[in-house]
Amino acid sequence: MQLETLVRELKLKVSCAEGSIKRDVKGGYVGDLLSDVMANSKEGDIWITRQVHQNIVAVASLKDLAGIVLIQGSEPAHDTAAKADAEGIPILVTDLPAFEIVGQIYKLIKP
Repeated sequence: MQLETLVRELKLKVSCAEGSIKRDVKGGYVGDLLSDVMANSKEGDIWITRQVHQNIVAVASLKDLAGIVLIQGSEPAHDTAAKADAEGIPILVTDLPAFEIVGQIYKLIKP
């Protein structure tokens, strides 16, 4: 499934790198501990987190993640948004808590 489909179906706000939302989403990972995400996420995952600092972009780029979803209305810090735009890492925002958005994403991407 493409990231743009998730954006449309779940009414996610595209906060950064709107031109990069045609990426394929193969799975997902939820976590706020960067070392955990680096160790356990997989290429093509959508990452759901509360973190807003620019290191999330570095991790997403390193792991070749499809994008990042910020929960509970969190917005990326200014420097995070700039780095995400420069690196083409989509950052999406939802007002939902992690538990709810993860369930909705799972229903859409798993057959």
